[in-house]
Amino acid sequence: MRPSLPFSRWPQVLEDEYRGQGFWLDLPLSNILQRHRDNQGTAVICGERHFSYAELNRLSNNLAAQFVCRGLGVGDTALVQLPNIAEFYIVFFALLKAGIAPVNALFSHQKLELRAYASQLNPALLVISDEHPLFTDEVFTAELKTLAPALDLVCSAGECNFALHLSSLCSMTVDVDVDADIDCNSAAEEVAFFQLSGGSTGTPKLIPRTHNDYYYSVRRSAEICQLDGATRYLCALPAAHNYPLSSPGALGVFFAGGCVVMARDPEPLRCFSLIEKHGVTMTALVPSAVILWLQAAPGYQQQLSSLKLLQVGGASFAEALARRVPVELGCQLQQVFGMAEGLVNYTRLNDSDERIFTTQGCPMSSADEVWVVDPESHTPVACGQTGMLMTRGPYTFRGYFNAAEYNVSAFNPDGFYISGDLVTQDENGYLRVVGRVKDQINRGGEKIAAEEIENILLRHPDVLQAALISVPDALLGEKSLACIVAHKTAGQSELKPVALRKYLRAQGVAEFKLPDRFQFMASLPLTAVGKTDKKELRQQIFTTAPAI
Repeated sequence: MRPSLPFSRWPQVLEDEYRGQGFWLDLPLSNILQRHRDNQGTAVICGERHFSYAELNRLSNNLAAQFVCRGLGVGDTALVQLPNIAEFYIVFFALLKAGIAPVNALFSHQKLELRAYASQLNPALLVISDEHPLFTDEVFTAELKTLAPALDLVCSAGECNFALHLSSLCSMTVDVDVDADIDCNSAAEEVAFFQLSGGSTGTPKLIPRTHNDYYYSVRRSAEICQLDGATRYLCALPAAHNYPLSSPGALGVFFAGGCVVMARDPEPLRCFSLIEKHGVTMTALVPSAVILWLQAAPGYQQQLSSLKLLQVGGASFAEALARRVPVELGCQLQQVFGMAEGLVNYTRLNDSDERIFTTQGCPMSSADEVWVVDPESHTPVACGQTGMLMTRGPYTFRGYFNAAEYNVSAFNPDGFYISGDLVTQDENGYLRVVGRVKDQINRGGEKIAAEEIENILLRHPDVLQAALISVPDALLGEKSLACIVAHKTAGQSELKPVALRKYLRAQGVAEFKLPDRFQFMASLPLTAVGKTDKKELRQQIFTTAPAI
């Protein structure tokens, strides 16, 4: 038997405490689905296809059995990239049942991210969609196999070619009992799957989530949001994101026995139609999508009549916009501030309007430990003062995967995660997000690590210096601006934004990470130790001619 995957564990004293308080139940995440194995009610609606809980359980059992028959199991990993289709959940539960730990890449991710995940995990299994332009042929798959020597099984999944019993997925002829429960899960205290970090450094980092910690997060989220069998949740954000997966997301809905309605994206009119057709009661959006919904809502309020709750998270949400939600969309607002690393904050459904409109909620667990500290000294700041958020708790991880050196700076000696978010906290524990310490751009909820893009730009033969900074944007909250100093040998007339964007695409950079604007400069301001002084750079940018 292969050994379990290595990861940073909680100290034994905390594990004992979390079990003793009932946070950790020592159950696998697949229990979320298996507890409804005989339920004939609808679990997922995807286009014209409806999947009952019993069918979802049977299909994931069948697929898990085929993986196990191929010799895959505990200690193996998988790289998965699927769009918002029902098969995302079938594959996810099948991998859990087989004991295989996946990382679910976003469908917007390109070569840069997929190469990084393959290199870090060395997956034995790749599950992809031929809808993605990277996988219309075998070229990139072959490249991934060179980065991941363990990779020997590639499965393509999509609405058009995903067989009903999934037997064709693995190109296998093994007979399996599709009604049998497959129970090859990794132990509840071991890694169930990996979440994606939106961190500020140049290499995408993986977050190991255990069955125990993630299941608690799902259960508590479902409780706070008062989900039940009548809940109908529209999944319009990317299904792989932590937010629509577990806060409470699809997994919370499955736990409660409700129904998940799939949308390919948050486009307002298509989503309004789905809400009306399927009686959707709840959905989750990022602020940029809310703005589009508010713009489109006039004349369509009748289609939204079933919608009771709109969650908003992923980026700062202006109070003026928050106050418009109940009036113009006709539903209650709930603000969410969470992170793939763990901590999740919610405004409560019975909170006052003032709290709902002006804060991002308070921690969901009584065991969440939150410190708001001075970013330099890490000493606590006074209540109501701005400081950096640090946290630990029963569902906040203890270290990035295979990143021992980085983890030294990401945690303090007591195991508190140093989030880099700048917040204020009131006397009742409610947080308001005011910024961040990390060099990171939050473009409509998608996190862009400045260092990652800067490093790629610096590999361009005509680029001498590069700095990526955020600029305010009414729709997305922030956009990105690349400040470029060209080599003297390169004529700036030849170094155009269109050429640099083309170069970045050729390096495999996801579309949302491409700089929105470029500013060509003679030099970049430097700090005393020779680093780019981005504070001074912003001052220069906002007092000079517009970028292109």
